[in-house]
Amino acid sequence: MFAGLGTFAGVLVAVLSSTPQNSAAVGPPIAAASFGLSTTKPSASNTPVISGVPLTIGAGIRLLAGSSVPAVQAAVMRHVRVAPLHRTVQADLLVVGQTTLPAALFGAITKLPGMIDVERIEAVRLRVNGSSTAVVGANPSEFRSFAARPTGAANALWQGVADGGIAVSYSMGQLDKIPLGGYVSAAGTVTKKLKVTAFGTLGIGGVNAVVSDQTAEQLGAPARNAIVISVRTEDFTADAAAIGRLLPKGAGVEQLVSLVTEGGSTGTSTGIAGAGSATAASVPVTAVDAMLRAAMSRRGLPYIWGAAGPTSFDCSGLVQWSFAQAGITMPRVAADQALAGPAVPVSRLQPGDLLFYHTDPTAPNYISHVAIYLGNGWMIQAPEPGRDVEVVPAGFGAEFAGAIRVSPAQAASVAAGLA
Repeated sequence: MFAGLGTFAGVLVAVLSSTPQNSAAVGPPIAAASFGLSTTKPSASNTPVISGVPLTIGAGIRLLAGSSVPAVQAAVMRHVRVAPLHRTVQADLLVVGQTTLPAALFGAITKLPGMIDVERIEAVRLRVNGSSTAVVGANPSEFRSFAARPTGAANALWQGVADGGIAVSYSMGQLDKIPLGGYVSAAGTVTKKLKVTAFGTLGIGGVNAVVSDQTAEQLGAPARNAIVISVRTEDFTADAAAIGRLLPKGAGVEQLVSLVTEGGSTGTSTGIAGAGSATAASVPVTAVDAMLRAAMSRRGLPYIWGAAGPTSFDCSGLVQWSFAQAGITMPRVAADQALAGPAVPVSRLQPGDLLFYHTDPTAPNYISHVAIYLGNGWMIQAPEPGRDVEVVPAGFGAEFAGAIRVSPAQAASVAAGLA
């Protein structure tokens, strides 16, 4: 029921390179005409690539004004004071154990070089309305600094968590039609009804909800079974190895970021797609053909949040399944798939390239949607609940976050690092 290793996949990226501007060609482009698609003009307007599902608001509930994070006032106030946000840090490493981790381990980690912030939390898997979901239990005053900045700054979200509610990711809340201000069933070894106080993306891949330490423990989570760590980039590799040597039996350390080294310069991801060498071997043309045909064979099947085929999909599930039919391993979530190859300019797009988008207003730099470019100005995507896998004109408006040409080796490396 509760999280072991491999639960919390990474999405934030520290990229040790300048963004590559192009990549090796995969051979002659596959003609979109083979799918009966004539040339169309891509969209470059501010029209969203997906229309967006209206938020589901509980009866009698009003959104709190003045925040980009949808939030409501908790119905039951216990007057737990939540400290304001003082800074935002990147979650780089996560230590996870099956039971409570020793206090001495936490102390030893804090003494390692390059530590920016270290917090003890609960890392668990719960069933939220019947779906297995990665959940963080935390002290809201402390953990909010690790969240995506708009989420971290949302006082109502963290107050609601402190008062016994649950905050779920914007994508989960919107796409799984969870009612804001309503209640969900959260099941660990104990089942409780929790009030949904806000939708806000944490910015840690695979984590879709946050509750307080006390609520996590009431649901049966082992207290303080995890430690989230922010570390200077130059100390990342050495500290990850050092932490691994400190761990007790049954515990492990996971990367919440992927490091890509190229060219010797240093930078931090700003939510633009692309990582790895610009000269990396790309997907062979025969595999691109197989992947595209697999994707097109799913046209008309329903979107279901969290689904990865073969008969229903979310956006990244369609990408992962389609590439798998061509023998290529891809990460599961869109933000990780954006690291599966070098960036490619729109002017050099080829069929099989991936297009990425920012669609989450609670985390403007978080890549939350992906589509497959078909050629001739078209793309195929699994859009949102109530709609089916569809072929639409490619979008390059305000939400566009860049395109990549998949490198099988790079994709497999990212997927393995998050397993």
